[in-house]
Order: sequence, then C-alpha cells, then structure tokens
Amino acid sequence: MNEITCKLLVIGAGPGGYTCAIRAGQLGIDTIIVESEKPGGTCLNVGCIPSKALIHAAGEYETVTGVAEGKSALGIFCAKPSLDLGKTIAWKDGIVRRLNGGVAGLLKKAGVRLIAGHARFLDGKSIEVETQSAPQMIHAETVVIATGSEPVALPFLPFGGRVISSTEALALTEIPKKLVVVGGGYIGLELGTAFAKMGASIAVVEAAPRILPQYDSDLSEPVARHLNALGVTVLTGAKAKALVADGTALEIEAADSRQTTLDADRILVTVGRRPLTSGLGLETLDLDMNEPFIRINDQCRTSMRGVFAIGDITGEPMLAHRAMAQGEMVAEIVAGRRRAWDRVSIPAICFTDPEIVTVGLTPSEASGRGFEVKTDLFPFRANGRALTLEREDGFIRTVARADNHLLLGIQGVGAGIAELSAAFSLALEMGARLEDVAMTIHAHPTQSEGFHEAALKSLGHAIHI
Repeated sequence: MNEITCKLLVIGAGPGGYTCAIRAGQLGIDTIIVESEKPGGTCLNVGCIPSKALIHAAGEYETVTGVAEGKSALGIFCAKPSLDLGKTIAWKDGIVRRLNGGVAGLLKKAGVRLIAGHARFLDGKSIEVETQSAPQMIHAETVVIATGSEPVALPFLPFGGRVISSTEALALTEIPKKLVVVGGGYIGLELGTAFAKMGASIAVVEAAPRILPQYDSDLSEPVARHLNALGVTVLTGAKAKALVADGTALEIEAADSRQTTLDADRILVTVGRRPLTSGLGLETLDLDMNEPFIRINDQCRTSMRGVFAIGDITGEPMLAHRAMAQGEMVAEIVAGRRRAWDRVSIPAICFTDPEIVTVGLTPSEASGRGFEVKTDLFPFRANGRALTLEREDGFIRTVARADNHLLLGIQGVGAGIAELSAAFSLALEMGARLEDVAMTIHAHPTQSEGFHEAALKSLGHAIHI
C-alpha cells in the first residue's frame, strides 16, 4: 500500500472542508483533502446551488405564465409558454460543473493535494483511502473531519422508486403531476414551491401545527399565504403513515386523527438531515459525541488531540456558511494563529416565496434569555421599491435591548430579502444600536430602507408609516 504524509488532512471537500484546505494552503501548510464525490459537497452538487437554480427557473416560468394568462398589471402580453424541464436541469448541471471546476482549481492554486476516494480512520493519525486504483495510506499530524450530512429517510418510506429525497428531486427531468412533500421545513417548501410554479399539484404534510416551525409565525405566515395562492394543499398536524400497496398514494393521519390517502406520482421526504459518518471508522477513535454529532469546543477541537471537526457533522445549525467560517478558523489555528469561535450571529435564510432571513435572537428568544426588548417592524406595503416589484408582502423587524438599544436580532420576510442578510449580520457583529441604523443613510428606492424604518419605528419616529 502506498503511504504518504502531510501536516493537515481534511476529510470531505464540501464548503467547510475545501475552505479549510484552501486557507491552509494559503498559509503554507502541507495539506491533503480527500473527497469520495465531486468537490463542493452537498451544497454545491445536490443542495444549495442546484436548488436555487431550480427556484429561479420556476420563478421565471411563473412570471411568464402569469403574463400569458393576463394576470400582469404591467401591460405586458405574451403567448402561453412551455417548459422543458430536461433543459432546465441541464442548465443547472452546467452551473454545478462550472463551480466544481472552480473549487478544484482553487485547491490546486493553493497547493492542496486532492485525492478522490473514501477515507476510513485506522487511528487518530492514520487514514486509509479507497481509491479507484489502489488503497492509499495517509499519515497526518492534524486531521479535520468535514464529511457533512445526508437526508433522513423514514423507516416506512425508504428512498427508492416513487419515494425521493431532495437529491433525486433536483435531478427530475419531468414535472410530476402530483407531488406529496413530507415535511414542511425549508427544504420541502423551497422545492415544493418551485414545482408548484412549474405546474405540479403539490400537497405538503407537516406534523407540527404549522409550516416552518423553526421560524416564528409572523415570518411563516406570508409564506403560507403565498402557498395558498399557488394552490398548494398544506396539511398541518398530519403524519405520513405508509405507502398504499401499489405505491401510488401515501396514507396519512390528519390532525383530527382521520385516516386518508394522497395520490402521488412522487413522494418527496424532507424530514431532516443526519451526520454522514458511515464507513468513516469513527469507532476506532475516542471521540466525545453529542448524540449523533461530534462534540467540539470553541476552536472546533474534538476530544482527541490533533483531530478537529467542522460543519454539519458537529450539529446545528447545518449551514454551509457556518462550515466555511469554521473551516477558515481551523486552518488558521493549525497555522499557529490565535482564533476562537466568537460569532454573534449566523444568518439563516429560507428561499421560499417570499424569502425569510433571520439573524440573532427573535423577540421571544430574547425575552426568554431575560432581556427586556424593544421590537418593531416595517411592512413592505409602505416601501416604494417593494411596490414597484409587485411584491409588497412581508416586513423587516428589529429586536433590541430596551435599556441601551443594542441590536439582538433582525428578521425579515419578503421577495429577494436574502440579499440583506449580510447587512443584518454585519450590524450584529459590529455591535450596532438602533441609533446606528437610524443614522445610516439607506439608498432610495430600495427594500433596505425597511431596515432603516424599522429602527426608526422602534425609536418612536418612523417617517413612512
């Protein structure tokens, strides 16, 4: 067996892993990264990027269809459009391939060695990699585990045939006539909304009392209204039970305990994700665990000396940008720099229609931590830019301490509001107060003015409402 050595070995070339490896290479660290699939991980290949491409295509199709049906107030008319989903998927795949090549190129530029294969620990410093040609033994001074996560299957709805995960949903070349989505969280609603816009009949089955239970009801309500306008059937307080005998329908238990069935060409199961550890050989290591996740400290160190873990394998929030920030930090720690995880906020975005952004604490979370808060919101129906975009549903909300007006959280829901997430996060990281936002000139006409007005309103003197 061929044996090689390195200072740093990164297992997994997803957002966290490749960011860690690239930064380490920039710092002059002899680095190897191992990946069993294409560089970029779930986010780039079968998650964030392809889903946003599909969401964009669905939105474009919905707009043109609405114009053809005479629903536009803009004086624009056109013939009835058609959709070739196969071509849409090919366009999406082209974007993914381009970014795959970009990641591989950046790793090479940083001097990182990329080995394609599946890694398995023999001990804390030795890893065997099964490659297409032959096994490869790697001895490393430091190891970073960044293997990510995978979709959770339900025992009575294993993936296969008509039952699909988000991965298979993003590879469909035909629009299902009837799609049942099991799970009303952000993944299920993002994909369900996209397919609804492309003409599929959608039913969402959610066990919680409402959709998007991880967000407060003020944020999820505009999404629920738009789903209703799209004709999506939403069944809350309902539980999926089993496939019917021929697999063409899903048995469910409704909120009133009534048993019924939903016909389905495809059943999309989006009930969560779990850490991807299969075949990694973690049982050979002495790692402290936090249930299925690897326990880490504020430097992403595990309980074993010289072994770090980053990203989804360490638990919530399972977000690519969290993994990337962790990866960069770990690379600098390995290089001898003083770093620790001291983030005030990690933005979370739901790319539904309308989009949801939340950073920091919600009003209830802040109150639950003992803060007396000042909170107020500014609705987009009073925002000129939102009106010109024909998308006035939604708002921006600020949450601040009542005593000194320090911002504790910012939330918003609205069309395109994801692009404001950086401004929200920066305000919290910089320790901004309501007065700082109120005294910052926000360009007109933009939706960002809603942030300005929300701060003004909390201070008691909003201008445009």
